[in-house]
Amino acid sequence: MISKRHLVFNFVLIFLPWTTVFFLKKYNFKRFSLAGMFIAILELFYQVIGQKRNWWVFYDKPKSFVRDVLPFAIGPYMPISMWLLKLSFGNVKKFLVLNIIADSLFAFPGVQLLKKIKIANLDSLSRIQFFFYLFHKAFILYGVQYLVERIKNTRIKQD
Repeated sequence: MISKRHLVFNFVLIFLPWTTVFFLKKYNFKRFSLAGMFIAILELFYQVIGQKRNWWVFYDKPKSFVRDVLPFAIGPYMPISMWLLKLSFGNVKKFLVLNIIADSLFAFPGVQLLKKIKIANLDSLSRIQFFFYLFHKAFILYGVQYLVERIKNTRIKQD
């Protein structure tokens, strides 16, 4: 059964990042949404693997994919990815620095906060391993957006 704090946390985790999307211009939303959607779907697959391998543990029992890990994938991943791309696409160093900052915030104080409010904690991953689990997806995200831009530019040149 879901606790009240977990329910409130999931609500905030999903809706807060998505409310920031209203501040993206329509052009930027269209431009970066495909890469953002790709990384969110990829994260769903990773979370299935992580849950099976006990990379993290959630305090509310019994285990529930929908209650526990799904909000992390559908909440912050796509909007944050789109913002990171909007702020830095075209400048790889800036993109990587922003990702290091964002992933560090989640891997270190974020995990500590999740533990403190009794939502989740890392089980078979250390925090540094969790950071690299988060950070490696930055390269995938940038690569997907790069491919999207190349395909789009090729189509424009062909017309």
